[in-house]
Amino acid sequence: MNEAQKNIRAFLAIEPPADILEAVGILQEKLKKEITGKVSWTKPQGNHLTLKFFGNIDENDKKNICAAVEKQVALTPPLSIKIAGTGCFPNSKKARVLWLGASGDIEKIAKLQAQLEEDFEKIGFERENRNFQPHLTLGRVKNPGDVTGVGEAINKYIHYSAGEFICKEVVLFQSKLTPQGAIYSKLKTFNFIGE
Repeated sequence: MNEAQKNIRAFLAIEPPADILEAVGILQEKLKKEITGKVSWTKPQGNHLTLKFFGNIDENDKKNICAAVEKQVALTPPLSIKIAGTGCFPNSKKARVLWLGASGDIEKIAKLQAQLEEDFEKIGFERENRNFQPHLTLGRVKNPGDVTGVGEAINKYIHYSAGEFICKEVVLFQSKLTPQGAIYSKLKTFNFIGE
């Protein structure tokens, strides 16, 4: 396969509704006042719970991914998700990623993600070796030594809740990288239809 044809940068994710993303934006504004230094803040409207990042794919990969996802969503009922609780990876002293966590039907989401991971491996995508931790990325830190106030801010908003929603679908997104940041477009939406 000619790599030049693999020109679709894609990932599979759950997209929270607008009111939750608005609450994410409110939290980011609060954190910006508490944390000093260079943090690359995400755009709230582009935030999502990523289930799988594929990297660059072609049309044939897309077809195979869609078939695998359709099989799993047919078995999955709508899921209840609460977006709440701040944290960072790997820890507050060396924070690289600031995030807002997810709770609710997380075991069911983790089971779905694990099953998808297995199905994607069968069609040629490497299995993710980290444990699945659903979260919305608030910001990224390039150099943790240049940033102060992370631990205090994370602790201050540890009980922050952006709200909860019933998740009825997953989306295959395309991500186009631009100097202004990534631009996301929906390639296909898959509705949960399980009982």
